[in-house]
Amino acid sequence: MGKAGPDAAADRGWLLGHFKPEGDPRHSADVEIKWGVHPKGERRARWARGETRTALLVLISGRFRMEFPDGDVVLAERGDYVVWQRGVDHSWEAEEEGTVVITVRWPSVPGYAVPQE
Repeated sequence: MGKAGPDAAADRGWLLGHFKPEGDPRHSADVEIKWGVHPKGERRARWARGETRTALLVLISGRFRMEFPDGDVVLAERGDYVVWQRGVDHSWEAEEEGTVVITVRWPSVPGYAVPQE
């Protein structure tokens, strides 16, 4: 058992995926799960390009904008969600303080972390 808030804070929000140590039950090459808590105005540092995963993002609270080449999607009510396929570039922005989202991506592959500055 764990707690998403404190556990996620240790790994930039990610609870499960290839980046967890071998032997940890949260290690997976099949799927990644993130508990994202975002302040108002926080944006992805740069667009994700050349995506090789499919993803689902679900709004828990707040307001969250997903940006895609064909237009934006605003998640405004708890339970709103968006799914995007492999090959779809994307970015995002939190539009309310303390916005919380769950992201599920599959498969779990290295190479997408935005370098921390």
